Amino acid sequence: MRSKNSKPLTAAEEAHLKAVKDLPCSVCDAPRPSHAHHINQGQHFTAVALCKDCHQGSFNGWHGQKRMWLIKKMDELAALNVTLRRLNERNAP
Repeated sequence: MRSKNSKPLTAAEEAHLKAVKDLPCSVCDAPRPSHAHHINQGQHFTAVALCKDCHQGSFNGWHGQKRMWLIKKMDELAALNVTLRRLNERNAP
């Protein structure tokens, strides 16, 4: 959810976030659509594709106990790497 004081998204940011949300989860591979988890608030090009459970789940999620993250031995940068690789594969000729 965006705050009322945040800057409007550029067309490129909107397109990138839409593409991220159209990927499977970068942690557990749950099918799309995904949430776009921002590593740093307001930095839209470092958003990670996460399912609801890996994002907000109280047990598995990043904003919870991070159990799935621990099982998969992942952190936000590793999940970002998966997201960017999948985006690149999708856009490859």
